[in-house]
Amino acid sequence: MLDQTAKQNLPSHPGVGYKAQHFSNIIDRPDPVKWLEIHAENYMGDGGRPLAQLQHLSERFPISVHGVGLSIGGETPLDRDHLARLKHLCGWLNPASFSEHLAWSTHDAEFLNDLLPLPYTAKTLTRVVTHIDQVQDIVGRRMLLENPSVYLDFAETEMDEIDFLSEIARRTGCGLLLDVNNVFVSSTNRQTDPYAYIDRFPHHLVGEIHLGGHDEDADDTGAPLLIDAHGSEVVDPVWQLYAHTLTKSGAKPTLIEWDNDVPDWPILAAEAERAAKLLQKVAA
Repeated sequence: MLDQTAKQNLPSHPGVGYKAQHFSNIIDRPDPVKWLEIHAENYMGDGGRPLAQLQHLSERFPISVHGVGLSIGGETPLDRDHLARLKHLCGWLNPASFSEHLAWSTHDAEFLNDLLPLPYTAKTLTRVVTHIDQVQDIVGRRMLLENPSVYLDFAETEMDEIDFLSEIARRTGCGLLLDVNNVFVSSTNRQTDPYAYIDRFPHHLVGEIHLGGHDEDADDTGAPLLIDAHGSEVVDPVWQLYAHTLTKSGAKPTLIEWDNDVPDWPILAAEAERAAKLLQKVAA
């Protein structure tokens, strides 16, 4: 088990998910962005322009490696080849932070291009703990685990999400990644209070916060249905929830996630600037 007090080295300032079309903008005028996130699976190849650019950026900015393909909650064993590539990436890049999702995305030998939720049971807890222990042992660094976007509740669930995440962290020594947009999406879909969720969250375990956009829809009964889409600006209710979060957690490294329909740099930088102002306010 890793030391639960291990520190993340990201600054408590805004970061953005790195996209190649923004390379020149980030080099020339990065403010207010102070760190960058990459998706691990995009940088597991051998050489080429993407790795050369990443190497250059890593000399100027702390980098957060965010995995999307480990299937931490999957019933099958973790893919050892995938783990080996992840270990190699983290070995040469030496990122300031490494994270994954509380989700599953594999079935037998098939990989599903989605991050699917889990029932919160003792059996699931044991499986996730085993997988996180394996990841941290092989990669050799503390992992942050992200709370998911949830669209329904499982009948077999035995504990709530915060207790489930807290117990995982206690058993493995991992940290937590608090995605505020995911909290808002899940709470809206399940008709629960997002502020009560934030108030109960173990903020001392949070190494990183995520903000992103979502799509709005309705279910068959006409009730609001939100989809975690990462393809638009952060909406005002999520900004308000984030401001409340900072009163509980203090300033934390905060990522603007925008993975689909990626905008021009000024729009993304404006989102980061809005986060920077809230971080400055809570720090003051």
